[in-house]
Amino acid sequence: MLGAREAPPTPRTAKREATEALSTQTWHIYQGPVADAEAVSRRCALFAGNSNRDLAEQTGKFLGLPLSDVQVGRFADGEVNIKVNETVRDKDVYILQPVCGRQSDKRSVNDSLMELLLLISTMRRASANKITAVIPYYGYARQDRKMASRVPISAADVAALISTMGVDRVISVDLHCGQIQGFFPPTVPVDNLNAGIVGAYYFAEKSDLTKPVVVSPDAGGVARAKEFRRVLESQGHSGAGLAMIIKQRAAANQIEKMDLVGQVDGCDCIIVDDIVDTAGTLCEAAAQLKQHGARKIYAFITHGLLNGPAPDRLKKSSMDQLVVTNTVPLRPECASLENVKQLSLAPLLAETIRRNIQNESLGPNMFG
Repeated sequence: MLGAREAPPTPRTAKREATEALSTQTWHIYQGPVADAEAVSRRCALFAGNSNRDLAEQTGKFLGLPLSDVQVGRFADGEVNIKVNETVRDKDVYILQPVCGRQSDKRSVNDSLMELLLLISTMRRASANKITAVIPYYGYARQDRKMASRVPISAADVAALISTMGVDRVISVDLHCGQIQGFFPPTVPVDNLNAGIVGAYYFAEKSDLTKPVVVSPDAGGVARAKEFRRVLESQGHSGAGLAMIIKQRAAANQIEKMDLVGQVDGCDCIIVDDIVDTAGTLCEAAAQLKQHGARKIYAFITHGLLNGPAPDRLKKSSMDQLVVTNTVPLRPECASLENVKQLSLAPLLAETIRRNIQNESLGPNMFG
């Protein structure tokens, strides 16, 4: 129940007023903006760095709390220069900043990380009451354990940096490995949101979806695929199937062999994963499914990095549609492709922040 809250924007209005990112036809998780936005703005503030301003602005609209004023620039030598232009003393501060690069303006992952660290430090030194880092994409997450001698555990090191700066809470989306939450100390709780639930609602609304089969691209993603299938079944697609691709890597971004476990003949396949980088593995998986008789091939990937040759590979692939979320900015070369769509997570992030502000439980619909 929304009570006296302002009525939430409709998906169609949100799409027209925010960006061209897609949304589900109805809200399944989002319940509306904060109650009494004027009072909330006196004790809370939402800030953003430069890595994904569009997502931050969308989130502010859904939350009913516009972005606060901060200048994030560069000195002549490239150092990050931050100036907060309003008081944050005794306020609960939310900083939205994915740790990602952006090829269009030659922005690196390290630029985003340094902005995040200095924003947290600035708020702590400015006497903020509580600091929550909203990190839709957690950079350096793929190195989460030692796979060889003399290599770093980068995910743990980034967690240590963020914690040292004085953050009180972290909100992330589809961490590459859920155990990354344990790299933060007990004093810094981590909410790892499940974007797959939003993606499953989106695909469940497709009127022409036939005999859906959710495909995990590796053994580690089976739990994610099962949750995706559960939502499909709850939305009327009873009997949705499950399949898995077993792959053997020769090196990073290089697949030596793929084997399919499960039946996909005559089915609409939905490949579900957390990250797509150069899209080589994804396109090869789609080709394997097509060879095994799949009717249509879709993919839902939370973090669409789409680096290097990804646009060319997707253009030539047998995928009918790749849906990525807007945790990271979509490359213009990919946005122009007919088979690539972007799904907005701003409603999910806004709902999460609202529940934190109003001290409400997130509940199972947020984590899966």
